[in-house]
Amino acid sequence: MNNRIKIAPLTAQAFAPYGDVLEVSGTPDKIINQGKCGRFHDLANLDFADGKAGISIFQGEKETLPLTLEMVERHPEGSQAFVPMSADPFLVVVAADKAGTPIDPRAFLTAPGQAINFHRGTWHGVLTPLSEPGVFAVIDRIGNGANLEEHWFTQPYIIEQ
Repeated sequence: MNNRIKIAPLTAQAFAPYGDVLEVSGTPDKIINQGKCGRFHDLANLDFADGKAGISIFQGEKETLPLTLEMVERHPEGSQAFVPMSADPFLVVVAADKAGTPIDPRAFLTAPGQAINFHRGTWHGVLTPLSEPGVFAVIDRIGNGANLEEHWFTQPYIIEQ
């Protein structure tokens, strides 16, 4: 097994199987606020089995590359959006699903001004800021019951540039 993952730039097309890229791209859907603001409307597919959407603040520890990937997780009951509260890039790790098991992990590096939304049930790495303070607004499901599955790889992957 090749246990090395090369980081790719985050693009909407490459990320589409896993979720949505939230960014200013193209022409705004509407001009609002007395003509001083462009609205890029409804960019994330927020999807919850039950409960409600909530906004929380996460503060993650800065990570450095190369990075060892030992585990991914997923949330079967709801999507999860990460919106950085700084212009710093962060690492996004995702994996395809094959019969309930994550396969073919991929790593993306965001550009300033990009945020992401993981589709419900998408295998993904944990929050991985590459600079401090690592503060994110997170929009996800708030509700009863378990909404976390973890998978630990038998052989870790090394994520590198």
